[in-house]
Amino acid sequence: MEAIMANLLEKEFNYYLAHQDELVRKFGGKYIVIKDQKVIGAYGGEIEAIQESVKSHQLGTFLVQKCEPGSAGYTQTYHSRVAFA
Repeated sequence: MEAIMANLLEKEFNYYLAHQDELVRKFGGKYIVIKDQKVIGAYGGEIEAIQESVKSHQLGTFLVQKCEPGSAGYTQTYHSRVAFA
């Protein structure tokens, strides 16, 4: 099941990559939350981004990404905190 989740978040990560320059100009240094290939929030810290996003979105359905230039701030490793039965 984790492979399925990774594929879902891969679309969000690819959105980030495709729009990284404009996102950095708008949200540089923030942790942005991406869902359905849209930025749904921008926060000062990763924990804050998660805590706020889970109030209205299921954990594991959105990507939290530090918004900074270059590749230092990202990897293509996806983590889900959702348990599957």
